[in-house]
Amino acid sequence: MTTAAPAPTIEWPLPPFASYAQAEGVEGEWECEVEGLNGQTRRCLLVGFDPLAETAWIRVPPSRARLPVQFSMFRRLRILTPLSPATPSASSGPQAQLVEYRARLPYRVRLRDETVFEGETIGHTETPQGLFLFEPIDEHDRVRRVFIPRGVIAQTQIGAALGEVLVAQKVVSPAQVEQALQEQDRLRQRKLGDYLVSEKIVTPEQLLEALEAQARMPLVRLGEALTGLGMITPEQLEAALERQKTERSVPLGEILVRSGQLSRHDLQMALARKMGYPIVDLKQFPIDAEAVRRVPFALARRLRIVPLLWRSGTLIVASDDPTRQGVLDEIEFATQAKVVAALAAAPIQERDIAEIYRRLGGAPEVAPGVVEWPDDPAAFKAGELLEQLEQFEAPADEEHEPLIEQSDNQLVRLIHTLIIEAHQQGASDIHIETFPNRRKVRIRLRKDGRLEPYMELPHTYRAAIVARIKIMCDLDISERRKPQDGKINFARFVPGQNIELRVATIPTFGGAEDVVLRILASAKPVPLQELGLAPANLATLREVVERPYGMILCVGPTGSGKTTTLHSLLQHINTPERKIWTAEDPVEITNPDLRQVQVNPKIDWTFAKALRAFLRADPDVIMVGEIRDVETAHMSVEASLTGHLVLSTLHTNSAPETVTRLLDMGMDPFNFSDSLLAVLAQRLVRRLCPDCRVAEPLSAEMLTELVDDYLLGFPDDLRPTAQAVRQDWQTQLGSESPLRHHRSPGCPACNHTGYRGRVGLHELLRVNLEIRRLIQQRGAPQQIQHAAMRAGAFRTLRQDGILKVLQGLTSLDEVRANTSHL
Repeated sequence: MTTAAPAPTIEWPLPPFASYAQAEGVEGEWECEVEGLNGQTRRCLLVGFDPLAETAWIRVPPSRARLPVQFSMFRRLRILTPLSPATPSASSGPQAQLVEYRARLPYRVRLRDETVFEGETIGHTETPQGLFLFEPIDEHDRVRRVFIPRGVIAQTQIGAALGEVLVAQKVVSPAQVEQALQEQDRLRQRKLGDYLVSEKIVTPEQLLEALEAQARMPLVRLGEALTGLGMITPEQLEAALERQKTERSVPLGEILVRSGQLSRHDLQMALARKMGYPIVDLKQFPIDAEAVRRVPFALARRLRIVPLLWRSGTLIVASDDPTRQGVLDEIEFATQAKVVAALAAAPIQERDIAEIYRRLGGAPEVAPGVVEWPDDPAAFKAGELLEQLEQFEAPADEEHEPLIEQSDNQLVRLIHTLIIEAHQQGASDIHIETFPNRRKVRIRLRKDGRLEPYMELPHTYRAAIVARIKIMCDLDISERRKPQDGKINFARFVPGQNIELRVATIPTFGGAEDVVLRILASAKPVPLQELGLAPANLATLREVVERPYGMILCVGPTGSGKTTTLHSLLQHINTPERKIWTAEDPVEITNPDLRQVQVNPKIDWTFAKALRAFLRADPDVIMVGEIRDVETAHMSVEASLTGHLVLSTLHTNSAPETVTRLLDMGMDPFNFSDSLLAVLAQRLVRRLCPDCRVAEPLSAEMLTELVDDYLLGFPDDLRPTAQAVRQDWQTQLGSESPLRHHRSPGCPACNHTGYRGRVGLHELLRVNLEIRRLIQQRGAPQQIQHAAMRAGAFRTLRQDGILKVLQGLTSLDEVRANTSHL
């Protein structure tokens, strides 16, 4: 016989004044507010509070369940029930005054996310777990109890600042306090940058240590650093940026120096102080010959850089302006290595570079054909860049491919422009296809699910373009026999372009390689109401996803938006009292409120093993990226039967087929029927262009065709009349006017295709008693579909598509091409 777990108690300190009665652990329920890490507040009942375990227990009425909430899951907890001091005694004298003494002090707490809590407190208590405050709420010194976890606090100040106290006691004057604060600020800034300015780097050890310190500093733009230090005004910065548009090869700092608005010493101070770049004295620094050997002299001279050090696959160079990301990209491409920049103590002259190369055995020869390109890849269209590239194409009788050094800069710009233009045009994928012979490299874009030709490149660049993309996503450029996959954070290469891409390389016949770049459309989940679900499906889905346990599946072919739908569901139920784990391959939509894990089958870190690990980590909701094998399917069912809500995807054609597919994989029909809550099947079809869409009255022939197509999805005993279907459509569309037909003839906005964007088609199967019985009897998909239709709201993908045709969202051809009747 097991005994019930003891009820948790509330261990909460009291204000440190005698008038507040002391108490041990208290049992009961206190009304409170919990403020989550995202700033949202939820009212609930506090039933337990254990600082040593860093856990609070809450209950959200009407539920009677006690939910444990770790301190790491919220940033403030407030008890709404006031705490009153003891009633003053009738006696007087020093002892009575001591009992009734309750000082109020101002407090200010700054959190790690820069949120600031301010107010008054009657005493406070600090523990290793957090800060307890007691905010007065009236003149009788009744207080509201507040707790802020230690993990979210960046800085705390209780009472007046030291300078104010010293001034009040006339120990120092306000002017002396101000002078001391300025000196303190100067000393703090010296730790970050002034030391680097005054103490120049002369040894490799100093350089490596300084670069490691710089890597921990926040990213700051040069213009922001200069204006923040007061070296230039915002107007001067704006003028310099305008001038840089016509002098693209000149760095921003150099423009300000040449115009006399900034001294070179001030420029170095800004780069070192605000951006942390170490300053290297090239006259004393022992330059590494291996670093010089890896960078061609022509490239070093054109970019005005000096190779300094080669360490563990990383090249460290000195530059007059290390903030120029385009320069670093070009060196990375030429050397096929990671490049880190330092700041040269004095301007780098061409004769200095030539002297270093002569001294260390390099060949100071000028590489012909090198062209300067602007740092902004959007300054040229891809067609203009292609014209420049074709100037360097090998002659037809050339036996070997030419070296890439003369055109690597153009190729870097071309790749950047390709990605930017593809994103601007709404493409979902970029396909780069290479061939083993002299055939040109073909690039195509997938827009709204269809591939469209984009451009062709000279065949001499097939190896270079693949190698460059591999460098951008940290893949092995020497491996050309096996497929690889990675991810590109494009903002690293072009500041301001917050684009993420998933990259897959695949070796093809003849030693060539193809590259597919998927542009991740959204870094954030789409709100549930914006998925395009029919009102009945949306209401049902919201209801089932609020269930505490069970399994919800989203099915469809690759690229049908299953992951987007699951993340929308997770965001809908993401609350402070829920712990949500996800296992994905790869993680496409990042959400800081979820605990996301990327599986890697290459190291035997599979979905099944991730799911098994999650079950030991006290989850409430689990999302499995895909059910790929029997083991994952079994683990998902077991997890849903043991009190967890499990969401996952599967590649099946329809919701009823999903049931039979999992049964064929070996699922126990009784356990599976108990765990399954709902199956959502979906497709993505092209959306009619809203700019050129026109509506026309629906002819009698077309209306009859639509009704007949809609009725094919019903079984004979449930098939309604044509008149009932037309009346139902009229009710759902909410219009008394005749049903209309929509078409888009094409316009410049949709590239004269008539389609722009995509819309989802859905069918939602909710498991009821009859469907559960059919699952246990291994019923056929048609039987399960007919049972769902008898329950009421189930509609097939084709039927949902026909309704969206009548709404003017897509065309009948698109619906028929992407759906079929069972």
